[in-house]
Amino acid sequence: MSLVYEKQIRVTKTHIDQNNHVNNVQYVSWVEEIASEHWESVKYKTEYPEDIWMLLDHHIQYKKQVYLNDIITVKTYPKAPEGIRQPRKVEFYCNGQLVVDSLTLWVLIDSKAKRIQRLKNDWLEKI
Repeated sequence: MSLVYEKQIRVTKTHIDQNNHVNNVQYVSWVEEIASEHWESVKYKTEYPEDIWMLLDHHIQYKKQVYLNDIITVKTYPKAPEGIRQPRKVEFYCNGQLVVDSLTLWVLIDSKAKRIQRLKNDWLEKI
């Protein structure tokens, strides 16, 4: 698996809040969106292609403001599993500077049994 997944987003009016910068809630939405896109791009290379990720915990730090028409580069990558939890970093860059930093914890749900799936410690290495 390409451990780093990246995309660019051009900031539009729909992303802007009353303070004329990207709304903080928009970043939370993008975190979920890019995590989903990354999984969709690699899930069939894993032992878990039918399973579903559920977000457990989300930490985000806003470092700089981003404005209309700015281009944001979003990077995400999974970190080593922690038991049943799978940490994932999402970083937002604008003009080469880190503007938002996020760490989320996810669990994988077995789509048939509707239970948390315990990941193998080396599952990322096998992709």
